[in-house]
Amino acid sequence: MSSKVYDYIIIGAAQAGLSMAYHLQKKDKNFLILDGGKEIGESWLNRWDSLQLFTTTEYNHLPGFKFKAPKGHYPSKVEVAQYFKDYVNHFSLPVRLNTLITSVGKKDGVFYLEHNTGTLHAAQVIVATGPFHTPYTPPCHRNIAESVVQMHSNYYKGLHQLQDGDALVVGAGDSGYQILDEISASGNRKVFFSGDTTVKSIPQQFLGKTIWWWFTKTGFLSFNKYSWMGKKIISSRQPVIGTDVKEILSRENVEAVGRTKNAVENEIIFESKKVKTIKNVVWATGYRPNFSWIEGLELDEDHYPKNYRGVSNIEGLYFIGLPWMYTRGSATLGGVSKDAAYLVERLLEAENEVLV
Repeated sequence: MSSKVYDYIIIGAAQAGLSMAYHLQKKDKNFLILDGGKEIGESWLNRWDSLQLFTTTEYNHLPGFKFKAPKGHYPSKVEVAQYFKDYVNHFSLPVRLNTLITSVGKKDGVFYLEHNTGTLHAAQVIVATGPFHTPYTPPCHRNIAESVVQMHSNYYKGLHQLQDGDALVVGAGDSGYQILDEISASGNRKVFFSGDTTVKSIPQQFLGKTIWWWFTKTGFLSFNKYSWMGKKIISSRQPVIGTDVKEILSRENVEAVGRTKNAVENEIIFESKKVKTIKNVVWATGYRPNFSWIEGLELDEDHYPKNYRGVSNIEGLYFIGLPWMYTRGSATLGGVSKDAAYLVERLLEAENEVLV
C-alpha cells in the first residue's frame, strides 16, 4: 500500500478528540486528528452568541493544560474555542482541518477513511464526533407558512435573526429554556413556550459553592452507567442547570401552551389552544445521532454505537465523548479526560495482543 498508514486517526478536534490526542502523544504514538471545520472550535463558535458553560473554569480543564480564566468564571463559547486553539498550539498536535469524513470501512486489517478530497488509512480509528449530529425538527414544521421564520436551536445565534411579532420556543431542555429566557427577557414580544413546564431547575450556586462542586463532592458525576445509581440517574428527567424555569414561565409575556401537535399555515395547534399570531419559531428539539457512515457498526436502541467504555464491535474502532459512555461526565470538558486515559490503556493492550 503506497499511502501512509497512521497508527491512529482521531475523527473530531473538540474536547474528546483533543483529550485522546494528549494521551496518545504521551505514549509517543503516530496519529492524526481530522476535523470537518474551517478552524479549531468551530462546533462551539456556531452556537448561539450568548452561550456560556454551566461549569466554572476549574471544572473545564483538559489533560495537561489548564483553562486560563479566573476560578469561578463561566466561559463563553468564544473562550472555549480559543482554549481548544491554545491547547493544539501548546502541544503541537497534528490537526487537519476542512476534512469531513464521509465513510469508514476496513479491509485487510486497515481502515479506509474517505473524505472530501481523498482517502486516509489507519491501523486504528477513534471517533470523537460528539453526541450532536443531525438537528431534529418535528415533521409538522413543514406545515407552517413560509412567512414564519423557523430555525433549529443549532442555527439560532440571537434576537437579530427574528422578525417583528410573536415567537414560539419548542423544547424543555437546557437550550430551550436558555433561548426562551433570552427571547422573552426583552419584553417587547409575546413568547409562547411548548414543552414540559414541570422540569426541575438547579441553580449554579448553592450555599456559596457551585453546583458542580456539589456534584463532584457527592460523586454524582462518577456513578457509572452500569451501577444502580447510574441507571436511576439516566432514567430520570434531567434538570435544567443555571436557568430559573419558574421565573421565566411566570413572566407576563410568556405563555406555556403544552405540546405542539400540528400546524396549518399561520395557525399552530397546541395541546391547550390554537395560535395564529406566531411569526418566529425556534425548535430546541434536540439531535439525532448519525453513525451510518461507519461500515459494520452495531448500534443500540438509541442509535448510538454499542460499546463498552469506547470499545466497539469492530476491532480497532473506538469511541470517545458519547453521552453517558461511562459516567454523567463522559461528554463534558472536565470529565472526558478520565475516559480518554482509560481508553488509551485499552488501545495499548490491544496493540500488545497483536504483537504477541
